[in-house]
Amino acid sequence: MISRFVVRVYGILEREGKYLLLEEDVRGWNVVKFPGGGLEFGEGLTEGLKREFREEFGLEVEVLEHFYTTDFFVPSVFDTFSQVLSVYYKVSPKDENAEIRPMAGEKFTVKWIEKEKLHPEQITLVIDKKVAGMLIGLE
Repeated sequence: MISRFVVRVYGILEREGKYLLLEEDVRGWNVVKFPGGGLEFGEGLTEGLKREFREEFGLEVEVLEHFYTTDFFVPSVFDTFSQVLSVYYKVSPKDENAEIRPMAGEKFTVKWIEKEKLHPEQITLVIDKKVAGMLIGLE
């Protein structure tokens, strides 16, 4: 039975006509997703998103604009007691020339997908699929 919410915040980073995605193993499941993660208690959404980019890439980002918030029921695929609420923002690196690569110890691969080649079926999680569809005009 669903008894709690999990709030997640993600960044949509576009560079030279390509979107940044991550590929990682999550509990034995290969996941392709937008960068970001869980909001911590006491954190605001944009503050949490900036923290995630610092932790994952050592990258300072500017949050440009809200893009999407989950507007349908999504149970967590990792926790049967949780409902997922995800918030997406468009972001930009404060240093436009910064190399975007995982911080030491991070276990994901950076993937850049051209906007023209992006398709929801390349993405793993249901909310990220919807966002990918919105980015390319399918939603």
